[in-house]
Amino acid sequence: MRSRRRRRPLLVTALSCALAVLAAGPTAATGTGDADRSGGLGAEVVRLYEEASLATQRYEAGRREAEEQRGRAQRLERLLDRERRDIAVLRGDLGRIARAQYRSGGGLPHTAQMLLADSPEELMRGQRALWRADLTVDNAVTRNRRAESRLAADESKAEAAWQALERRNDELAGIKRGIERKLEEAQGTLQGQADASAAAGACRGPVRLDQPETTFTQPWIPPVETYGLSAGFGSGGERWANRHTGQDFAVDIGTPVRAVGRGRVVKVSCGGPYGIEVVVRHASGYYTQYAHLAAVTVEQGERVSTGQWVGQSGTTGNSTGPHLHFEVRLTPQAGSGVDPREWLAERGVEL
Repeated sequence: MRSRRRRRPLLVTALSCALAVLAAGPTAATGTGDADRSGGLGAEVVRLYEEASLATQRYEAGRREAEEQRGRAQRLERLLDRERRDIAVLRGDLGRIARAQYRSGGGLPHTAQMLLADSPEELMRGQRALWRADLTVDNAVTRNRRAESRLAADESKAEAAWQALERRNDELAGIKRGIERKLEEAQGTLQGQADASAAAGACRGPVRLDQPETTFTQPWIPPVETYGLSAGFGSGGERWANRHTGQDFAVDIGTPVRAVGRGRVVKVSCGGPYGIEVVVRHASGYYTQYAHLAAVTVEQGERVSTGQWVGQSGTTGNSTGPHLHFEVRLTPQAGSGVDPREWLAERGVEL
């Protein structure tokens, strides 16, 4: 399915949502006034995401540079081939000159002509012939030596270019692998804490993250910055009681989830099929839900602005893989959902 923005290559594509709307409702949040022990971990995941993004940018820039370097090295190889052919021609010329001199006795015939010359003009012609023969040999030898010297320098340059290319690629790959390992470890720990909260039906309290310094000029935005769209509104599936009631965004664990518009948090819960979820009421009378989270960053009753982080994505509740389940409802409760894509499109947001 088409998405508005493509995900970063570093992130693994999440699996499809598997939400079963059961009769039992989500458990109410408890202890929201307490500091969340996973706060530092959630911030660490966000920090690692930023590092991963920078590492990916460096990797892509390095990859493009490597391709350019590869092209330069290939051009050098083609130059070397031409120079090798030129040297072969020069050596052939030297061989022909040497054979010709051997057959004619070198410069002796010209010398004999000069000694037997009957006039100054004939003597001058002999001198010029001798000079041209010597010059031809000297020029051929000089060109050959220069070509061999240039070939050796270019071969060294080509080898250095390939070695630099390999070192650069190894360095960038190592940076990526290191950040990916750290991110996967932090994501696993964050999701483990979230699963424990969901199983207990009690939220730990909000993770207070440093909000991005971004002022949105538009009143409505997508709930995540980069994503791939998976299950859509009204789609069928054996894990859903009827039809899918929202729009799923394929994102990795710990991805910041944003309020799509201004509003007030009316619900934070950590149990039931939605796992950890946040519901926001907007001035238009509609409600938006953000479900299967790994952490929440707001409290019930808190006012939120467009783009403010309300949580971090995860795979809690009835879910088969990391993603954000996003709903638009007429009421805070399940069962009153409308198509989120159409609803956002009416407000100028194309997914």
